[in-house]
Amino acid sequence: MTTLAAELLPLLPTEDDVAFYRSHGYWISGAILPDSVIDTAEAGMARLYAGSTDHVLPGREGIPGWSPADGDVLRKNDWASLQVDELSSLVRHPLIAACAAVLSGAASIRLWHDQLLYKPAESSQAASGRVNVGWHTDRQYWRTTSSTEMLTAWVPFHSVGEVEGVVSFVEGSHLFDDDIVLDFFNPDLSQLDSVRSSHDVRIAVHEIPRGGMSFHHCRTIHGSGPNLSGAPRRSIAVHLQPGDNHFVEHQRPDGSLAHHGNDDLVRRGADGHPDYTDPAICPQLY
Repeated sequence: MTTLAAELLPLLPTEDDVAFYRSHGYWISGAILPDSVIDTAEAGMARLYAGSTDHVLPGREGIPGWSPADGDVLRKNDWASLQVDELSSLVRHPLIAACAAVLSGAASIRLWHDQLLYKPAESSQAASGRVNVGWHTDRQYWRTTSSTEMLTAWVPFHSVGEVEGVVSFVEGSHLFDDDIVLDFFNPDLSQLDSVRSSHDVRIAVHEIPRGGMSFHHCRTIHGSGPNLSGAPRRSIAVHLQPGDNHFVEHQRPDGSLAHHGNDDLVRRGADGHPDYTDPAICPQLY
């Protein structure tokens, strides 16, 4: 757990930034993370892809997610910061959780989980779509959480924009009054057409400098298009929970109970339910 050093306080979101986040559902910082932290994280990414880790996730063998046998596809490796110390150093940088606390109004912030992401370059617009990240909300995958104010910090390891396939957001979609369910794994970005029938859909695409990051609300619709830059897009998504978040049982429309991968990793509370305050899996960051 950490508080923020005085010299970092000017880098936090301003009142206007908080108002923007709460109105638009996302906020993008300037270049506030040190180059050294990003450099170290890139080294950790390379090491994980080479099969080298510092820690093994309890009850799991191997590295969850992409492996070299999968080939040159979109790579997603969950809980990377729990396995590789260099990635943990980035995820635990105090500015990330402190910005999340200011934006969400939470008194404290814990890690929910993280996803190391690598989007390969595509050779032409004609080939684009193979590795798009489909439109979705994070909330639709987090039904076992009591909080509806969870949020994600997306940290690119280099400057990104539309050419690189930066994360894009549907403006104000966290305020839509219906429960929208789309599909992260559907690369056809036209799936957003189903939302256009009942909502004013405006897509925001911004550039993010190296050392910068975006934050988005768990109900904000987001996705990303093709990477046409000629080089792989490398980043990590840091999913964050307010301190008061806890497990709730959620029944899906088909009668089955919702489940999250964290439920298999965290300790159990006195009530027998997953304990999302488990410091080994969901450490307090701020």
